[in-house]
Order: sequence, then C-alpha cells, then structure tokens
Amino acid sequence: MTPETVITLVQRAMEVLVLLGGPVLITVLLVGLVVSIFQAATQINESTLSFIPKLLAAFLVFILAGPWMIGQITDYTVRLFQSIPSMIG
Repeated sequence: MTPETVITLVQRAMEVLVLLGGPVLITVLLVGLVVSIFQAATQINESTLSFIPKLLAAFLVFILAGPWMIGQITDYTVRLFQSIPSMIG
C-alpha cells in the first residue's frame, strides 16, 4: 500500500464524514441560532428551551435524510471492501 493510497482513503473517508454530518450540524446550528435570538428577545433563559428544539430538529433530519445517509455510508463501505484486493497485491 503506497502513501498515495492511504491519503486517498483518508480523503474519501473525510468527504463522507462531512457529507453525512453536514446536514445535521447545519440544521442544529440554525435552530440553535433561532432559539438564541428568541431567548435574547424575550429574556427567557431556560436551558431546555434550547436543547429540545435542537434535539427535535436533529431527529427530523435523521428521519428525512436517513435513507440517503445509509446509502452513502453503504456505498463507501462496499467500495472500500472491494478495493482491498487491489491494495494487497
């Protein structure tokens, strides 16, 4: 296995990681921002007020994008396993 192969594998793994984590993180970030603005405007400082909407938003993203996420990680894993023989010899 050459260093270029290792770099390519790590690069592809990082791309899949960003691709799968991005939608959830961006959604939770936006919901947290909206809740923070709401809390600042109303001066309500309840910790569950920021936690529950973020949790529900993440759950909703996982429900809506879950099949696509599973397809992406399955495709990556299958390609990784199929490339093992060419890496060995």
